[in-house]
Amino acid sequence: MSLNIKPSADRVVVEAAAAETKTASGIYIPETAQEKPQKGTIVAVGPGKYADVSGTLIPMTVKVGDEILYGKYAGTEVTVDGKEYLIMRESDIYAVFN
Repeated sequence: MSLNIKPSADRVVVEAAAAETKTASGIYIPETAQEKPQKGTIVAVGPGKYADVSGTLIPMTVKVGDEILYGKYAGTEVTVDGKEYLIMRESDIYAVFN
């Protein structure tokens, strides 16, 4: 996937997973009651952050294609080429799915 945006420093661009539209018991959830997704896929990664003291580059621990879990209100929503993405810091990522 080619994305026309490159995040800076320790930021990542995430494509959020679709919100749940149906409960486990089969009840449909209206759009106004759907919760904001907390899972997504990384589509772009910045180069990393520079250490404050030594000035060396601290590389990112996540990579493009990783499925992640992040905070409910993490990141900034942006629209690129008609598609919505989140830009967030690596520290806003809680877990990476295997």
